[in-house]
Amino acid sequence: MKRLIVSTVDRTWLALLCSSRVSFALIFTAYSAAIPLLKPEWGLSAGQAGLIQSAWHVGYLVSLFVIGFLSDRYGAKRVFLVSSMAASASALVFALFADGYVSGALLYGITGLFSGGSYTPGLTLIAERYEPQRRGRTMGYYLAAASLGYALALLLTGVLTPYFGWRGAFLVNAAGPFVGTVIAWLALKDTRNVVHGTASTRSPFAPLPAVLKNKPVMLAIGAYAFHSWELMGLKAWLPAFLAAAALAAGHTAMEAASLGAVLTAIAYLGSMTGSVAGGALSDRKGRTCAILVMSCASLACSFSLGWMMGFPLWLLVAVAAFYSFAAIGDSSVYSTAVTELVPAHYVGAAYSVRSVLGFGCGALAPWIFGLVLDSTRAEEVSERWSWGLAWTALGAGAVLGPLMTWRLRRMPEAAAMAGGKA
Repeated sequence: MKRLIVSTVDRTWLALLCSSRVSFALIFTAYSAAIPLLKPEWGLSAGQAGLIQSAWHVGYLVSLFVIGFLSDRYGAKRVFLVSSMAASASALVFALFADGYVSGALLYGITGLFSGGSYTPGLTLIAERYEPQRRGRTMGYYLAAASLGYALALLLTGVLTPYFGWRGAFLVNAAGPFVGTVIAWLALKDTRNVVHGTASTRSPFAPLPAVLKNKPVMLAIGAYAFHSWELMGLKAWLPAFLAAAALAAGHTAMEAASLGAVLTAIAYLGSMTGSVAGGALSDRKGRTCAILVMSCASLACSFSLGWMMGFPLWLLVAVAAFYSFAAIGDSSVYSTAVTELVPAHYVGAAYSVRSVLGFGCGALAPWIFGLVLDSTRAEEVSERWSWGLAWTALGAGAVLGPLMTWRLRRMPEAAAMAGGKA
């Protein structure tokens, strides 16, 4: 019998799982909100500031790669819960002891290393529970929950920093993973731990060759990689961009940093609706259709936002909100497509490959963005040119994504997605 998302049990299960994701996500954007203050305090260049964020993504990449295979071997539920406890401890260590470039990069990287367990195993749990016709939307809710967590982290950091400093804000955000672990235990206490096929008796890396030879899924993964370049750069640098805009409008440095975080939190509300809208669109019109619509809209924002430096703050926030909406709108669709292009016992392995390529590209984006800022400022060009070229670099790195998606759309295997809607 097919499960229905409208059932009370499934609604409660999904609500609790999404609530745990909100809590886990609080530590994800705590650092980016504090970049305007940490740069002078820690003596960071823009490239170094971006590299600390990149260290998070590198740790997250390693985490997701390993966790995908472990989920196939030991079950998504078990991996989700065990990794959640490690994420709680590492977030607290970062908040307490990061005090400069080296310690910040090392400890934030370790925090990312233990944070992947709340992502792909959660998507696998959703795929196991819901039929394909509902899967895009439910995965959209899960990603929307993360966007809410990002927004709350920015809001908390922006509001608390003037009173308790950036470390006090970090400590409050670091409590999120602990709360998420408790909620996850409540959500999954009656959920069966599923180990697909004979995965528990083989090497956890045995499915890897089959995934790499699967051309349709590799096209979806490749498109996701270019999407991640754009999305991770956006998450890392949007608070600093809006803070710079506020500073240019006449606010003090502390006011600008706080305002940049709060305004970014408002913009991130757009990403919440984007996740749900993108997932729903993919269920109704097809996976590749939703990806093409969202990715092209996001590219338009990448190529224009930076050049709007000096425009009124309200207009920048409105564009940033739409940017967030579009940039995150196809994230859940890639995740859903992977579950429909490989056998169930290969899903974890496919997510691992996707994570390496996606977060590999994503990890480079904040650093490259910062290098563009440093190099253009060294030439003493205007702030509009510096930010314009930096945001344009994100767009330039993402243009291949829609092309790969279009190629996937034309393949006969695309009919396996969304009940034949490609």
